[in-house]
Amino acid sequence: MASDFIWPPFTQTRTAPDPIKIVRGQGSVLYTEDGLELLDLISSWWVNLHGHAHPVLAEALYQQAQTLEHVIFAGFSHQPAEQLAESLCRLSGLDRLFFSDNGSTSVEVALKMALQYWHNLEQPRKRILTLQGGYHGDTFGAMSVGQSSGFYGPFEHLLFAVDALPFPAAPQASLDWLDRHLQQHAADVAAVILEPLVQGAAGMRMYSPEFLEAVCQKVRMAGGLVILDEVMTGFYRTGKLFAFQHTPVKPDFLCLSKGITGGFMPLGVTLTTSQIFEAFEGNSFSRAFAHGHSYTANPLSCAVANASLELLLHPETLQNISRIEEQHRTFLTELQPQKDIQGARVLGTLLAFEWQCQGEYGSSCSLNLRNAFLQKGLLLRPLGNTLYLMPPYCTTSTQLGRAHQTILQVLGETKSTP
Repeated sequence: MASDFIWPPFTQTRTAPDPIKIVRGQGSVLYTEDGLELLDLISSWWVNLHGHAHPVLAEALYQQAQTLEHVIFAGFSHQPAEQLAESLCRLSGLDRLFFSDNGSTSVEVALKMALQYWHNLEQPRKRILTLQGGYHGDTFGAMSVGQSSGFYGPFEHLLFAVDALPFPAAPQASLDWLDRHLQQHAADVAAVILEPLVQGAAGMRMYSPEFLEAVCQKVRMAGGLVILDEVMTGFYRTGKLFAFQHTPVKPDFLCLSKGITGGFMPLGVTLTTSQIFEAFEGNSFSRAFAHGHSYTANPLSCAVANASLELLLHPETLQNISRIEEQHRTFLTELQPQKDIQGARVLGTLLAFEWQCQGEYGSSCSLNLRNAFLQKGLLLRPLGNTLYLMPPYCTTSTQLGRAHQTILQVLGETKSTP
């Protein structure tokens, strides 16, 4: 098979079933080579906002491809990048935007900028604070700040040291830990990095806006910077355009990717403040941020991101986002009495709960559930025993209602495994 030449991501190829070949997509539905229809309830790894093959995004891509496909972004610029940078800065309240390729690289940029900021100021701050269980990507800096996620065993000896704040199962205990840590290390803390309100790969673990605000305030009072990784939570996934907008917090760095182009093209961005930017200015290149990617600010990606952002802010999309959250909350009342279900929760268009079987990421529990849902026409990808839904915003009430009931049916037919 042609797929024999592919090394797939996050897959144990010896035990995994053959990949399902997708031939087209429309709206929230993917169509397989065998003619089956799959309702994409995870937005194809959290990237698809408006539905597959959306005509507005396809047209934006087509028009840009006929005009300018790419140009080096060092010493040059173009209208799609300038438009996107201005729009995202205005919407986020930040001042400068740096382009990269994906979520992991947007985090790398933020970490490097934070550390070089202190270097340029000739202040020896080098400690990075993280939140236990956080996942920020698979490049080395991102792995370092996400090493407590458990994905990086073979590389542990190569990762730089970080200080992991306990996840706020007991929020005051976590804040007390932070107070003690800052009393000892305040002068060394360069930055804290957080997935605001939801830790995605950790099992859609949620924490309160109040905790996020308290952590950011304490780190700021100690002189440190705030990096918010909204690669997953951005673009209304939590009910707000950005998750940090549930609080008064304004980050020093904001990392975005995934939904930024509506699932059409790879793109990552890191936004920051004028204060950070100005620390890199000077007469010597040694103060500059010497970082870049061959496809930095690719015009095709920027053009489709601009079109996606316009769709995102349309009243109909905002109504759909509210409708999906309302449907999820109604379904919550059906989930909560189920004896094999725990921790059912909703935030924006995200619904998650734990199913009573044992297993980590990639376990038989996870794989068996995934296959059971596929047989019923649902694309779901459980994180261990955590089931979650994060559908495209075009998902209809009928599609979502059917999905909710099918989930109950499948779980009712599936025996918990010890």
